[in-house]
Amino acid sequence: MNEKISILKYGLGNTQSLANALEKMQIQYEWISKPKQIQKAKKIIVPGVGNFGTAMKNIRRQKLKQSLTQAVQTGTPYLGICLGLQILFEESQESKGIKGLGILKGKIQKFQGKEKIPQMGWNRIQKIKTSPLFEKIPNKAFMYFVHSYYAKPKDKKIVAGTTEYGETFPCVIQYKNIYGTQFHPEKSGTLGLQILRNFAGLRK
Repeated sequence: MNEKISILKYGLGNTQSLANALEKMQIQYEWISKPKQIQKAKKIIVPGVGNFGTAMKNIRRQKLKQSLTQAVQTGTPYLGICLGLQILFEESQESKGIKGLGILKGKIQKFQGKEKIPQMGWNRIQKIKTSPLFEKIPNKAFMYFVHSYYAKPKDKKIVAGTTEYGETFPCVIQYKNIYGTQFHPEKSGTLGLQILRNFAGLRK
């Protein structure tokens, strides 16, 4: 049986769309916004639409940074969606001088090519390595993206999937109990729901 999923509320993020997606699949969830709630969480999803700097300021204001980091380091499954993925890293070109969670080494950078930004719409994901998130997901499946920045991890081995948009960028990252998608599974139809279902089925 799937454990209840905790959705972090930190003043940003497409939280209601995610909640609607979980409800559609009859997956239990709860909203969390305090350090003690993070400590008790069995699985954490950090959704995200918004600015890197604002996200980190909100997290620090709510005193969530230490408990989030500790939860991840002690093995609690974490799924970061879009901005929720980006804040795992050390810094972002979007908000210079503001540090991220720093759980993963690397930075967030802006698209350098001539493609229109933000990338907004459907694009294919290319599997790079096996991942529990990819169960029942075909290679080159279409997922829905809305973003101008992407992760550039120092350790390329944590990249589980990539997408092409003028350049190749990581669209799925995985390191131990840490998962992240640059696309929005809650907006990606049946296959996006399957990714959320796969995360819900993880065991610590």
